[in-house]
Amino acid sequence: MTTIDTSCNVASLAVYSPSNQNPWNRQKVNHLYRRLGFGASPEMVTNALNQNPSDLIDSLIDEAVNLNPTPAPVWGYWIREDFEATPENPFEYRRDWKNQMIEDLTKNNLRDRLTLFWSNHFVTESQAYGSPAYMFQYYNLLQLHAIGNFKDFTTDVGLTGAMLIYLNGYENTKNKPNENYGRELYELFTLGVDNGYTQNDIVETSRALTGWNKRERFWSPITFNPNKFDNENKTIFGKTGNWGYNDVINILFDERPDQIAEFICGKLYRYFVSPSPNEDIINQIAQTFKDNDFEISPVLRQLFKSEHFFDKKSQGVLIKSPSDVQIAFFKDLNLELPADFEFTNKIRGGCQELGQELLSPIDVAGWQGDKDWIDSSTLTTRWDRLSWYLWRSWRHNEEQFRAVATNIMGGNSNNVELVSRSIMNNFLAKELTNATEYSQALEIFKDQVPDNYFEDGTWDLNWSLVPKQVYRLLQFIITIPEFQLK
Repeated sequence: MTTIDTSCNVASLAVYSPSNQNPWNRQKVNHLYRRLGFGASPEMVTNALNQNPSDLIDSLIDEAVNLNPTPAPVWGYWIREDFEATPENPFEYRRDWKNQMIEDLTKNNLRDRLTLFWSNHFVTESQAYGSPAYMFQYYNLLQLHAIGNFKDFTTDVGLTGAMLIYLNGYENTKNKPNENYGRELYELFTLGVDNGYTQNDIVETSRALTGWNKRERFWSPITFNPNKFDNENKTIFGKTGNWGYNDVINILFDERPDQIAEFICGKLYRYFVSPSPNEDIINQIAQTFKDNDFEISPVLRQLFKSEHFFDKKSQGVLIKSPSDVQIAFFKDLNLELPADFEFTNKIRGGCQELGQELLSPIDVAGWQGDKDWIDSSTLTTRWDRLSWYLWRSWRHNEEQFRAVATNIMGGNSNNVELVSRSIMNNFLAKELTNATEYSQALEIFKDQVPDNYFEDGTWDLNWSLVPKQVYRLLQFIITIPEFQLK
């Protein structure tokens, strides 16, 4: 399986306007929702088709901006003694909150897609800091800033308990400076590798970041201790003064705005549009980022509304992540599972098995994504897990598989080839160029029904075997290479 090189996508950032030649259709709606969220239920698709795409995108972004963070659990600000006084061990609380993250991803659209994105940018690893409370507080901050101001985000995330422990800020004192966070602040979080900073900038920055070492109890808030702060002058990006934490952020954004904007917008482009960057488009949205004082939402409005985003060369070019391949498939299907199935727990376990343990990327650089998501082992595991989910749904309620077909067709149909192809296309990012898989799908879909029933009009979507036909077709779809793309 290969993705398409989209460097030839020369469509502009002009607002996409539907036309007869370039219609607003189910394929584009699915493209939008699979990129900005985790798929769309049949009702969401129908509603979207009746809206202007630009207005829909505004509504999705407005929803993300206005959505409150997930309420804190009872234990959201506990210290270690509080956890030790309960019968559950801390791992169970961490597991529960990762399940909560899955639930948020299934319920919401852009805000929680961005929350996942930023968890792989401002990386921490939950096992490194241990505290479930620190995990919640970090996750809460990701949601709060996911579509807010990037400078504020950068300021706040460095002072979370999760980050101060993970990247050794807690150990960074005037007598024993630690360069870990200072280095990653530039290399991974704002500027990019070897882009606009020197080793001396890192050393001096680390001195300015000292002092965040005060903690009364294990897993309690970490605050500033002036006795551990390096109270001497530091020179950062050519600016000299007795700089502290907030000074570092101000100097960084004042002196390196171009590098920050290009780095972050390039990362957003590769995540939401294509792994093959169009530098001209990135430069344009980077200018928007700077013009709006590093507010994230204007960049996303410009990008997502554009002809460039909706261009065919931007469709089917990203490999689905473990969360994509599981959550979006079932959101698109809108299938019910048994009450005792524990869907969020199963999806979280599937993500972990497939290499995407939520809130614990593989290292500080995060999951690299795209082609790294799939190898010979994880591909067959994807098939097995989705096949199992489909089987459990089938055992729970066979008739719901008929509803999958009627929802996609918008009602009844007796055109078996059109039904088979339409179901296929609904779960693919774009139509197949090779007719072989359509032919295979049709044969699987028609199997067990006499051929003359399709010819004389006996068969339609009310036929008794249709649920089994749809079930078998879906089992085929999940195995074809193109299904792994979005």
